[in-house]
Amino acid sequence: MKYPLYLIAFTRPGVAEYLSDGEFDDDNLSATQVVVETAVSTVSPGTERANLIGEQDVNVLGEASPFPRYLGYSSSGTVVSVGSGVTSVKVGDRVAVFDGFHTTYNVVEERQVVRLPDGVSFSDGALGFIMSFPLAAVRKVELELGESAMVMGQGLLGQLAVRFARLQGAIPVIAVDPVASRRALSTSGGADFALDPTMQDFAEQVKKITNGGVRACVEVTGLGVGLNQALDCMAKFGRIALLGCTRNSDFSVDYYKKVHGPGIRLIGAHTAARPGTESHPHYWTVRDDIITAFNLIAGGRLQVNDLVQEVRSPADCAEVYSRLADGKDFPVCVQFDWSKR
Repeated sequence: MKYPLYLIAFTRPGVAEYLSDGEFDDDNLSATQVVVETAVSTVSPGTERANLIGEQDVNVLGEASPFPRYLGYSSSGTVVSVGSGVTSVKVGDRVAVFDGFHTTYNVVEERQVVRLPDGVSFSDGALGFIMSFPLAAVRKVELELGESAMVMGQGLLGQLAVRFARLQGAIPVIAVDPVASRRALSTSGGADFALDPTMQDFAEQVKKITNGGVRACVEVTGLGVGLNQALDCMAKFGRIALLGCTRNSDFSVDYYKKVHGPGIRLIGAHTAARPGTESHPHYWTVRDDIITAFNLIAGGRLQVNDLVQEVRSPADCAEVYSRLADGKDFPVCVQFDWSKR
């Protein structure tokens, strides 16, 4: 069977277009591939903006990223065709797709799909891969029941990190962001405190709340000022997971005073820095983290649908990405509904 392919492409810096990309014939499907008709795909604001505006010419693995660029690595849909060797899913299954694209049909390897449990919507499923990022960061800081936790930055990843830290038993959980609406969303999502980092006595307030300093922090801003502020708030022997992509390295840290002296651990938490096939304590595979997130949703312990603030047709991508490129007042989470194309 032939499947018409339409996709969202970043054709040049600052420009997104909805384009036809021909068709895919499943006669050409390999034994290990799966064809998924996309239901919903999620915009990952930080990564997609960096690619859209041309900021990320080389990714974290050192790979070049020429235009046109194709994003959309977290989506969901229905399996419509499988290769002869595929055993974990079948035609008709509802699945999440990771490392795919914003497109009508994703043709991916079997290992890139995860079945959605009953009770997990396509919208929730399209957050699967993205949810695995902050979940991995919370694991890496080795957060223990009763420890204080802080999340710097309350975009999509930060909002999710707050919820995972609470589920892990952190108390108090402190959300930090200069935008009042994002702080309010953090509070409704489980943060015990939501603070503005621009307040004059920010670090002193954090230390007062935590009786001397934060034990574990997830830094999601990717900004030098965010890391420096986090370091100012830490307790002795605290741990900071660097989840935000610090693409601009033009900043300085007083490592002697802020890291060496208090014995702070800085932990790289990019999603590429995880095991490929076998989970072990504090370092789980992508698949295992996605499955965990879905089980938490299906079990009623995690809610994420309130984070989706805008749902659009993929045909509206030019306007959506124009706002993302502008960088002002972009919603925490935008999804494309591919039934509306």
